[in-house]
Amino acid sequence: MILERKNAIIYGASGAIGGATALAFAREGARVFLAGRTQATLDEIADKIRAGGGTAETAQVDAMDQAEVAAHADHVAMQAGRIDISFNAVSYPALHGVPLTEISLDDFMAPIVAASRTHFVTATTAARHMCAQGSGVIVMLSATSSLESRHMMGGFNLACAGIEALTRSLAGEVGRKGVRVVGLRPNFTPETAPGTSDADFPELVGDTLLGRLPRLAEVAGTVAYLASDVAGAITGAVVNLSCGAVFG
Repeated sequence: MILERKNAIIYGASGAIGGATALAFAREGARVFLAGRTQATLDEIADKIRAGGGTAETAQVDAMDQAEVAAHADHVAMQAGRIDISFNAVSYPALHGVPLTEISLDDFMAPIVAASRTHFVTATTAARHMCAQGSGVIVMLSATSSLESRHMMGGFNLACAGIEALTRSLAGEVGRKGVRVVGLRPNFTPETAPGTSDADFPELVGDTLLGRLPRLAEVAGTVAYLASDVAGAITGAVVNLSCGAVFG
């Protein structure tokens, strides 16, 4: 198990990617701390982890609130002894389908501000703990929109590009202190929208080299790999899970 004896915080753990990643972390031996806004969903995921022999704890945390995130991280560090992994899978609002020449400034800025805020808050909070202990991995979640010229994405493209810039910037600051910062760039994953499949997104599938979109298990498994010591030479990079839709 590649995450044995690791303590991991997953923000947005009540969402599809966050929940799947929490389960993947637990299968790989990590002790997981599930943070999110929906307690019932967090409890469901924690129950699945415990049923499989894993260890999980839940907490309602607003990942946009710096004080809440800091208090929760302090609690985890005190209880577990250290924070080894921080993964942010928090979703945020983004208006699609409206031309840039017609979208309001507020709607355009909403995903940019929200994405920047939550990743800055969670990543820097984790970095302070990890730099003090001399090790740790921070994983940030972007999307293929960061490199696409697809039309009418509002501010979502810039939000994703900003996350990737933050990944590189923070990695440069904390790398010599033993902390890695990596990003993940999946294409749209139909399993995050219940009731849909690749067939519902022909334009997205048509852009790929594999003729399909990424699976949720592939995204979660890649996060687990990046958070492990097996990926110890990877930092400041954004891993591409686009099925060949974008390059880089």
